[in-house]
Amino acid sequence: MAPPPSLGPIVSSAHLAAGEMPALSEFEFGMIMVSHAFHRWTVRCAAAAGAPGLSALENMILHTVYHRARPKRLADIALVLNVEDMHLVTYAVKKLEKAGLVKGEKIGKEKAVSVTRKGADAVTRYHEVREALLIQGVKAFGTEAHILSRIATEMRVLSGLYDQAARAAASL
Repeated sequence: MAPPPSLGPIVSSAHLAAGEMPALSEFEFGMIMVSHAFHRWTVRCAAAAGAPGLSALENMILHTVYHRARPKRLADIALVLNVEDMHLVTYAVKKLEKAGLVKGEKIGKEKAVSVTRKGADAVTRYHEVREALLIQGVKAFGTEAHILSRIATEMRVLSGLYDQAARAAASL
């Protein structure tokens, strides 16, 4: 029996895969799928952890603010999360403040935020739900930690290349 014909790379835009590097189109399609699944996961995990109504960005900001238990300036949050539109961070922080998950303070002329006890509890519960549902699934799948670290490194490097290409495209 003959092997099935090759269908080529799995992509969302065959016209982009027709260029010099079809593998990049495969990566982009995978990134789209992972991005949407990750955002959906963070929203549902936060809700299961007792913090319903948070968007994916709001959830990421909460975890960023919690990181290392020290106040974060809004500009630093945007930088760490690679968010270009500062108003998105400002709006998300206001929503987190209204929910009682973070509190704002002035550091010099800038606003900084830190996590509240309620926010820390939500992050702790999120961690517990993540361990029970996601980590166990990843381990059962057989994904090795060093491979995930390598993929993460390559994705961070590629993000820099996409940022550089975006700057170049803006100058055209």
